[in-house]
Amino acid sequence: MKNALDSQTAFEIVSIDIAELDVGDNVGARLAAKKAASDLSVAQAQAEVRRAAAVAREQEMKALVEENRAKVMQAEAEIPLAIAQAFREGNLGVTEYYNLRNVQADTSMRNAIASVGKNSDGKEIGGK
Repeated sequence: MKNALDSQTAFEIVSIDIAELDVGDNVGARLAAKKAASDLSVAQAQAEVRRAAAVAREQEMKALVEENRAKVMQAEAEIPLAIAQAFREGNLGVTEYYNLRNVQADTSMRNAIASVGKNSDGKEIGGK
C-alpha cells in the first residue's frame, strides 16, 4: 500500500466517515441545455422567415395573376376597335365579319357543350 492516502505519514487512516456530500451543478449539462434552447430559437426564427417569405411570394403571384388578367381584358377591349378600323379601311367586309361571328358562336357553343356537368372551376360535378 505504497500509494495510500496515509503513505509517507506518521499516521494511519483507519476509516473515513462522510457526513455530507454536496454535488455541485453539472455545468456541462446546463450549458448543453442552454445551447439546445438557443438552437431551437434560431431554428424557429429561420422557419418563421421562410414562412413569411412564402406568404409574400404567394401574394406576389396573386398580384401577378390579377395584372395579367387586366392585360387580357385590355387586349379584348381593343378587338371591337380593331374590327371597326378594319371596316373603315375596307380590310374587312360584311360577309367576312359574319363568318367571324359564326366562328365565334360555334366556339362558344362547343365550350358550353364541353362544360356540361362541370362547375365554374372546370371540375366535374360530383368531386371527380
